[in-house]
Amino acid sequence: MTENNKKNYGADLIVDSLINHDVKYVFGIPGAKIDRVFDTLEDKGPELIVARHEQNAAFMAQGIGRITGEPGVVIATSGPGISNLATGLVTATAEGDPVLAIGGQVKRGDLLKRAHQSMNNVAMLEPITKYSAEVQDPETLSENIANAYRLSKAGKPGASFLSIPQDVTDSSVSVKAIKPLTDPKLGSASVADINYLAQAIKNAVLPVLLLGNGASTADVTASIRQLLESVKLPVVETFQGAGIVSRDLEEDTFFGRVGLFRNQPGDMLLKKSDLIIAIGYDPIEYEARNWNAEISARIIVIDVAPAEIDTYFQPERELIGDIAETLDLLLPAVKGYDLPEGSREYLVGLKTNVTDDVKFDKIPKEGLVHPLDVIDVLQRQTTDDMTVTVDVGSHYIWMARYFKSYEARHLLFSNGMQTLGVALPWAISASLLRPNTKVISISGDGGFLFSGQELETAVRLKLPIVHIIWNDGKYNMVEFQEEMKYGRSSGVDFGSVDFVKYAESFGAKGYRADSKEHFDAILKTALKEAENGPVLIDIPIDYKDNIKLGETILPDEFY
Repeated sequence: MTENNKKNYGADLIVDSLINHDVKYVFGIPGAKIDRVFDTLEDKGPELIVARHEQNAAFMAQGIGRITGEPGVVIATSGPGISNLATGLVTATAEGDPVLAIGGQVKRGDLLKRAHQSMNNVAMLEPITKYSAEVQDPETLSENIANAYRLSKAGKPGASFLSIPQDVTDSSVSVKAIKPLTDPKLGSASVADINYLAQAIKNAVLPVLLLGNGASTADVTASIRQLLESVKLPVVETFQGAGIVSRDLEEDTFFGRVGLFRNQPGDMLLKKSDLIIAIGYDPIEYEARNWNAEISARIIVIDVAPAEIDTYFQPERELIGDIAETLDLLLPAVKGYDLPEGSREYLVGLKTNVTDDVKFDKIPKEGLVHPLDVIDVLQRQTTDDMTVTVDVGSHYIWMARYFKSYEARHLLFSNGMQTLGVALPWAISASLLRPNTKVISISGDGGFLFSGQELETAVRLKLPIVHIIWNDGKYNMVEFQEEMKYGRSSGVDFGSVDFVKYAESFGAKGYRADSKEHFDAILKTALKEAENGPVLIDIPIDYKDNIKLGETILPDEFY
């Protein structure tokens, strides 16, 4: 049979559609209900990255979406393959990261039977995705993929899911895959709205930019930096907005990050401000009840979609449209604005709070390392082009508060679902997308073993990842909050693991650092050795100052 009259199957239509959408990587684990797609990927299409667990494959796809703004693709088989996707997909949807998930399903004739791995895939994933559907006609596979792909990145991005029965994948098809379509182009907000905001800024005593995840795309970041170069407005970033403010603009404009807990320096500025301009802000990043507890803030929104309104977030005006274009039109309208002298004096005082807001003695117990010493070493050895991915745990409170980043989407947090296990899978995605730089992945000892099996994936791909474990033998983020609430902790203890041997068993390098100086030397070595594949560093950590930090940042009611 010649190439021109070669029989095409549903699987070909799926893979050809991914090719047409310029998908570079597919993450997943095969199974009988979807294996023809995996067989087809052997001959053409995106590079297949076989993961060790579907949840981690979904995290990897989310990492692609987070960094590029284009949907990452994950493929899994039916039954538990689909249910294992759930945590990754809810994390992506909650945190605004585009993902296209494709799942196998039993044959159409078995859908209503108690057949092997028969499950209502769509019903299960519908509440946690932007779009969830099952394809019944093989000829419509490509159009369904095109729609699901576009929906995942439209407006506020999130996950789309397509369930495909085995006989649909295996059926012969006559149609060709749909070519990629041009994304609809939003215009700027209206001239009237832009002029309204410009006048509000000119009349304000202390206008502040609150920059969220939606402000961290490349074009929006560029527009924000251009605005800040001309008009030195103070900025507060959410955790997911980290890196929007460049190194050159930091001294004049950056006043900390907010997220997770109240009473941070950024909260002080937001409370003092008489005009908060929320750009690409999503309440899940940091609920308005935290930074606007007094319900006194005057808020104007710039975003691609209308805001979610609640008691603590009632914007007086919303500038809806392309954020970058809106900011580009705002710039000439506010050019020449200067903060009043009193506001500049206030910001000088606040800058001290940003850099030195809590006093610690920083003297750890013998054989342990203080969190700020770890961060100091990391800060000195991390270049602006390197990506740092951070898991959830006490380490992420310290990192989000004290570690500086100067390029958007180069310091990655899960501050929506706060999902354990994201750091290493995201690091794998970052390494694939940014192959000429090192990637540092950070987790606690608890969170690491949620996805530690993917160390084998990183070894197999020879990825330049340095993974650092802050090791204290507990679920410490829960522990210290329980101690502050109840005077004791419960349900936080587990057994020890030799992570150096664990790393070595996968073929990675493993080190243990028991002092700041030791860690400094090991990290230098690890960053060089990572050129040949992943390196793990286990750091016994001294969390003795967590409660002191907690007393400063925690409200009376914990989360």
